[in-house]
Amino acid sequence: MKSLKLSVLFSVSVSLFLAISTLAQSKNFSDANVEYTFDLPQSQQWKMTVKPSQTIPNVEYVYGERQSGHLEIRKIAVKSGTPLDDVIRDEEKKLQFLPGYVAGREEKFKGSFDGKVFNYEFVRAGRNMSGRFYFLKANNTTFYVLRFVGIGDKLRSIRNQTDSIARTFDLKKGK
Repeated sequence: MKSLKLSVLFSVSVSLFLAISTLAQSKNFSDANVEYTFDLPQSQQWKMTVKPSQTIPNVEYVYGERQSGHLEIRKIAVKSGTPLDDVIRDEEKKLQFLPGYVAGREEKFKGSFDGKVFNYEFVRAGRNMSGRFYFLKANNTTFYVLRFVGIGDKLRSIRNQTDSIARTFDLKKGK
């Protein structure tokens, strides 16, 4: 009787572990027109809206609908040795004209590339919106910025996913 309970408990534990690991899987983004990859959470919510091409190497995704979460990935070329804070200030200058713009705090970030996260809020069509930009330093002359924008509460609710995408952002080997 005791061994039967143990085997049932073991079977349930293994089934639970396999179910959790299946849910935790992610899908990898890679395209011949860009030199980077990243992992998207395994969710039907993330959909590509802009596919990179040879002429325009931009990538964009939305989480469900654009208002819930919008991701743009951009490459920023700078002079050698440009500090990360200067890159962030240059991007922030572009945001200051948004209605209701309020700068948030910056956070250090560690992933495949180290960097910082810049948070801000603004108003669009009478709705409180948030932005969360991940500035990742690839080398002395290249930064990547992962721009997440969405309705404030919705963007905060998927923060674990935005962090995961930024953490897995990496250059393809040999690039």
